[in-house]
Amino acid sequence: MAVDTSRSTVDSRPWDSTVVRLAVSSVREADSPRSAGVDMAHARSLAQTEADLPPIVVHRATGRVIDGMHRLTAARLRGEPEISAQLFDGDEDEAFLLAVRLNVSHGMPLTIADRRAAAARIIRTHPRLSDRAVAVSAGLSAKTVGSLRRKLDGPPEPARVGRDGRVRPVNGAAGRQAAAEVIARHPDATLRHIAREAGISVETARSVRRRLQAGEDPVLDRRTRPARDDQTTRQLLTVKLAQDDPSEELRSLLEALQQDPALRCTESGRALLRWLGPRVLLSDEIPVPLHRIPPHSRINLAALARFCAAAWIQLALGLEDVDQTG
Repeated sequence: MAVDTSRSTVDSRPWDSTVVRLAVSSVREADSPRSAGVDMAHARSLAQTEADLPPIVVHRATGRVIDGMHRLTAARLRGEPEISAQLFDGDEDEAFLLAVRLNVSHGMPLTIADRRAAAARIIRTHPRLSDRAVAVSAGLSAKTVGSLRRKLDGPPEPARVGRDGRVRPVNGAAGRQAAAEVIARHPDATLRHIAREAGISVETARSVRRRLQAGEDPVLDRRTRPARDDQTTRQLLTVKLAQDDPSEELRSLLEALQQDPALRCTESGRALLRWLGPRVLLSDEIPVPLHRIPPHSRINLAALARFCAAAWIQLALGLEDVDQTG
């Protein structure tokens, strides 16, 4: 799974550490993440200090300020002809990403609104950055960034680049399937080779190989089972009591299963039917009226019923997963 990371991070293109002197008149206004622009009160306070101000950061290609508009304004207020600067090599999107990172980490803090707007722009220009990587850059939580990404509704990305620079698939199941295919083609491949070809971590490649060696499905496990729609999950896990007695409908479903030749004509099918019969609860066959059950026993019986219901729901989820994945 080849992933282009050339526009995913600026860490590999740091600004030049060499400090140069630039003519104040030649430096252009910043493409700033600050919606309110320069705070003149803060700029005046900087202009009144006698100490030398730290170098500003300037985009070499455009001459625009990346970090340091208040320092540049202070230099103009002082009437200074030149200002110290460090130059950044990268495109304009990378320059904006760096501007956000620097403004979040020092100086006057960005407002929440500015940080959210900056994160939305970063998601559009660097869609392969993970939610956590964008969050660190913009000074937000990963949960907030994920919510912003869903609202933007951009094209899905097969993989994203994390804070550590490593590429990870968004769909873990797809990465595992790709690894299984690599192992099938190259059984003796190293874990690093499998991970690189499938776009997954070495540990995930090791897990896939172990599952294949054990004769297990390399994809379907607790962490990579296909995600369910939230509404579907709520419908499955919520028991809606029928207005009418459902016993007849349950009998019909049980009879249909008992008459199914695919079950009746195989030993495993007959074993399933023998197991199923006594476990189907028909409300009109409960032998004791509920009000006749002692109060302390009702509590235990209710707990037992809930645990049994949970087991049946888990069975339903498992059956539907098998049906979806073939």
